[in-house]
Amino acid sequence: MKIVQALTDNLQPELITYPYAKPGDELPSQRPRLFNVAEGKEIPIEGEWFADPWDVRLEQISEDNNSAWFYYNQRGHQRIQLVKIDLATGKATATIDETSKTFLHYSDGAKYSLRWLDETTALWTSERSGWNHLYRINMVTGEVLNAVTEGDWNIKRIEEVRDGQVWFYAVGIVTDQDPYHEHFCRVNIDGTNFVRLTDGDGMHEVTLSPNREYLLDRYSRVDLPPVHELRQTDNGSLVCEIERAEISSGDLSKDAVARLLPQRFVAPGRDGTTPIWGIVHWPADFDSAKSYPVIESIYAGPHSYHVPKTFRSNRSFTDFTSAGFVVVQIDGMGTAWRSKAFHDVCYRNLRDAGFPDRVAWIKALGAENPALDLKRVGIFGGSAGGQNAMAALLWHNDFYKVAVADCGCHDNRMDKVWWNEQWMGTVEPGNHYVENSNMENAHLLQGNLMLVVGELDRNVDPATTIQVTAKLIAADKDFDLLLVPGAGHGACETPYARKRRMEFFKRHLGGADVGPRPVENDNQ
Repeated sequence: MKIVQALTDNLQPELITYPYAKPGDELPSQRPRLFNVAEGKEIPIEGEWFADPWDVRLEQISEDNNSAWFYYNQRGHQRIQLVKIDLATGKATATIDETSKTFLHYSDGAKYSLRWLDETTALWTSERSGWNHLYRINMVTGEVLNAVTEGDWNIKRIEEVRDGQVWFYAVGIVTDQDPYHEHFCRVNIDGTNFVRLTDGDGMHEVTLSPNREYLLDRYSRVDLPPVHELRQTDNGSLVCEIERAEISSGDLSKDAVARLLPQRFVAPGRDGTTPIWGIVHWPADFDSAKSYPVIESIYAGPHSYHVPKTFRSNRSFTDFTSAGFVVVQIDGMGTAWRSKAFHDVCYRNLRDAGFPDRVAWIKALGAENPALDLKRVGIFGGSAGGQNAMAALLWHNDFYKVAVADCGCHDNRMDKVWWNEQWMGTVEPGNHYVENSNMENAHLLQGNLMLVVGELDRNVDPATTIQVTAKLIAADKDFDLLLVPGAGHGACETPYARKRRMEFFKRHLGGADVGPRPVENDNQ
């Protein structure tokens, strides 16, 4: 990729070139080749293997040097295999063959990953059941020996495997808690003796004692300061609570202290049943007799979830809340670490960004809080969030009225190959990249848009912002554009751009108590 740096010590601009593959680009082809060095000849690998590879790497060679296993991720991310090759004959067989009609979420590291137990068996994480679980595999025959875990929840990450047991973190395992809370668990590799070792309603992080008889559990939520507990590891029973942090209220009332913390809120999504989780940041001086505009801070990247879950000692979005805005953060369908079906909403559909769930969630919040003026809703985000923010004014402009899009990927063909091909698939005949493109659909813009981009953004090609600008001009659309010289990715977080962003929202949304108080039906 090539970008121009305008500001240099030599006055004249400089051209910067660096590797940056994009969707559809030709990539180097990797495939293993087998040679008998003593005889000076190649041993052909039998069959059609490793076609159109994204990633091929050696995983394991047997102690007797008779077999080797290769990890193979096919481009398009709909097939991952562990291929066993006989080193004497070149015969190859797939001991693991994962396929999906949508995508295999390989990039997070906890899904579709291998841990060897011995020469012939390994643990394999997979979403084949619709949830991310652990399986014990015979790596010679490919037989699934047993499911190590099962249920409507996900293994998030493995802490360690020892003495025939797996110690791991799971999400969604406590039905009446936030499904993104991580709990610490243990299970035998044959699937027996499963036990959840943590209990408190929050996000957990544990430290095991050297003899593995006890664990120190630290958990918190956005609205709960850290709690420290000592628990036994045989059954998770509580030994004692060690410490519980408190918030010093000073002269503030209990309600005022509560307003200093984000509020958790859950409401049904687009289907009327699936719970969607998010948080609300209130002005410290919130007055229910006034009327407040709402701004959503969005990042809907499918690689994870993005709403904070742990306690923070500093307040977020104080520049917005002190100016009279209520700020919300939401994880809608299409993001990771719920069910595979929840995640699959994003497939070839990044423009969705969970918006039907977000709108339903904000309306439910407004129904419980009449002081929220849902005639004045704005949105902002950066990177994938920048793409999402502009998309709000293309496809959901009946609800969102103002957007600030920072360093957005406004056409997924312009962004890095690994991220975009994972969710959008390969670039091929068809219109799915065009249908999801802010650039190709810029003529749909309604509302007030501000585009921000850093001149030297190496993460998302800054040309995509200029291209969408050209489409907006061709469609005779009004918008604001701020190019920040010398800035890289996330230019809107520079002091100058942050100030301009705030002024933009104030100009188009006002602040607290601007305009008439909404009547009850306005929030339905």
